[in-house]
Amino acid sequence: MLEAVLHWVGFGLCHQLPERSLFAGGYQLPVCARDTGLYAGFLLSLIVIALVERGRRPSELSRPWLLVIGAIFLGTMVADGVSSYAGWRLTTNDLRLVTGLLAGYSLPLIVIPILNAQMWKTVSGRRLLDGWRAAVWLISAPAAFAVLRWVLPLSGVAYPLLLVFAIVVTFVVVNMIFATLVPAFEHKSSVLRDAWLPMTLSIALVAAELLAASWVRLVVERLAAGL
Repeated sequence: MLEAVLHWVGFGLCHQLPERSLFAGGYQLPVCARDTGLYAGFLLSLIVIALVERGRRPSELSRPWLLVIGAIFLGTMVADGVSSYAGWRLTTNDLRLVTGLLAGYSLPLIVIPILNAQMWKTVSGRRLLDGWRAAVWLISAPAAFAVLRWVLPLSGVAYPLLLVFAIVVTFVVVNMIFATLVPAFEHKSSVLRDAWLPMTLSIALVAAELLAASWVRLVVERLAAGL
């Protein structure tokens, strides 16, 4: 039962090749090593940002030098993926994991200021990860890799379940950007519980998106099998 749930959560998102995936507690993680880094990195980056910002609700992008670093982080995953799929070089699950993690870590640099600006009644107008906060965020990235590579595998089945949570959180947060574009939800929240309605809508969208992605993969595989 659990194996089936894990499989279908990632079915529409990832190729799920065993040789390119991580295992914990006898279960294959629902997505490959690169996507594991991507989704887990997004969640871990959110946690670090929440801890260092402490309710400041920054609505402005980080300073340009940090955005450049974020772009480099994202570029490492693109470079690794393109070069390995093109057959120019070999890659490993560790490299897939670390480049996916860097990409996932960088995405909140764009997502969080946009969401804050749309969601809250009042925002601080401050830059995300300004000052010492940027250093903490950067230093936390290697620690996040260590957690994903060596610590969480020791947790057994908790690792794939936590990854499912990370996938859902990633989609919910991104969906919240679109949900808060609706005038009824835009600039309406003072505290997080005020956003229960757009959050519920975002969670429903996650379920629809995962189902749609799985359906598309099934259709493509059947068409390919018929050729």
